[in-house]
Amino acid sequence: MAITALVIYLLWAALAFGLRTWIQWRRTGDTGYRGAGLAKGSTQWWARILFTGALVIGAAGPIAALAGLPAIDVLDHTALHIIGVALAAAGMAATLAAQMSMGASWRIGVQEDERTELVTSGAFALARNPIFTAMIATAAGLAAMVPNPISLFGLALTVVAIEMQVRAVEEPYLLRAHGATYAVYTARVGRFLPGIGRA
Repeated sequence: MAITALVIYLLWAALAFGLRTWIQWRRTGDTGYRGAGLAKGSTQWWARILFTGALVIGAAGPIAALAGLPAIDVLDHTALHIIGVALAAAGMAATLAAQMSMGASWRIGVQEDERTELVTSGAFALARNPIFTAMIATAAGLAAMVPNPISLFGLALTVVAIEMQVRAVEEPYLLRAHGATYAVYTARVGRFLPGIGRA
């Protein structure tokens, strides 16, 4: 199962970051990456550090399993592994689909002086942060496939980094950028899941 988890992880990373970046560049001439030169110690800087760490640990979990790190006994069940495969694969597909639905507004990170169209249709009509929801689902699926301490720590770090990015960086930025339009959207649509986390 560790090899399968590692393959899914690498494919997800290639699609979510490599392919989507290439598509953005081909369509707009811009990679969509923001946040270069972040102020050291700023909230966005910490969110970026934590998320980068989560990405590294996401790969380290399956690699550690291949190296012989055992799974946590209570979580080491075939049924959970199968559920994990399904969840990771669905999360991978949902990540790319949600990214694509952003069109030219897709970005990684926030640039304070930039204004893009507020996307509220497609997956964004169901949740305000469907890309992050899908990423958490992918991380949870991978942790279920290889439930060792490193994978579980990677899942926890993913959730913490995403919560910080969403609540402390992106939501305040979007409120400043889009004002009442964003406020109405947050009152209507849940943060990560339909109906949950509305303002």
